[in-house]
Amino acid sequence: MQLEFLGTGSGQPSKFRNVTSIALRLLDERNAVWLFDVGEATQHQILKTTIRPRKVEKIFISHLHGDHIFGLPGFLSSRSFQGADKNEPLTIYGPKGIKDFVQTALRVSETRLSYPINYVALQEGVIFDDPTFQVIAAPMRHRIETWGFRVVEKDHPGELLVDKLRAENIPSGPLYGRLKAGKTVTLPDGRTINGLDYIGETQKGRVVTLILDTRPNDNIALLAHHADVLVHESTYGASDEESKMARAHAHSTSINAANVARKARVGKLVLTHLSARYVGPLVKNLIQDVRKVFPNTYVARDLDVIEIPFKKEIHESK
Repeated sequence: MQLEFLGTGSGQPSKFRNVTSIALRLLDERNAVWLFDVGEATQHQILKTTIRPRKVEKIFISHLHGDHIFGLPGFLSSRSFQGADKNEPLTIYGPKGIKDFVQTALRVSETRLSYPINYVALQEGVIFDDPTFQVIAAPMRHRIETWGFRVVEKDHPGELLVDKLRAENIPSGPLYGRLKAGKTVTLPDGRTINGLDYIGETQKGRVVTLILDTRPNDNIALLAHHADVLVHESTYGASDEESKMARAHAHSTSINAANVARKARVGKLVLTHLSARYVGPLVKNLIQDVRKVFPNTYVARDLDVIEIPFKKEIHESK
């Protein structure tokens, strides 16, 4: 599981940051990629990565401001040109109006897609659930309807303890499959063994929370509770003047993000959606200020890839 940042800027593109789009790479987990917001030129950014548009199976739209959706029609068209077909449908989760936006753009441009699109209107609570993942949405506080997301990986079953089986002279073969399923079996030598005694600990699934444009609000901490990674907007810095601007424009500051990361006890905080003015020394100053509140903080740059390790791996790396 990886996060790849296709755009980390706010409002409009700059020389160093494109507007918002984040790819959650789930190639090992489900051979798929999920996109969170699709700002202008997202498909150009994808060309600089190893992401294949046909692998994108879900798109989650936080809100309908242009810097979060203007890249959507072009991406959908290119996905069609690159051979996606009826066996590779796409689901778009978004606020009321996202279906009208997409269908109007496709109609006016006379674009016909080679694959179906399913639209899911966002509502509070679980918006997707299958044997591998669950996605929870909650409303944020911005100038228009806006949503945050919590992506929860289901727990992985424990591995079969093959070394323990071999040490007890339990023969390999189809028998191992039955033990892996937790069944009780009788061996040729008469021993009866319980498969549950030969299965390792369950591997806890990972949690990623994505919070884009919003004022501070209680739902952020609920979505971020004990998340392995919290991706949070940081349009403004820590100064009093910028705090006033954040309130006026319904955004968050870097310190707002750090405070909620500490409150929610997340593993890592990743800041994104930065103003174009944050380059060079200003970025370093921002990081220093935030790390005083929440040390494990990283400021994303365009095309950064962040690994999301299992909790056991996180503990071992400390």
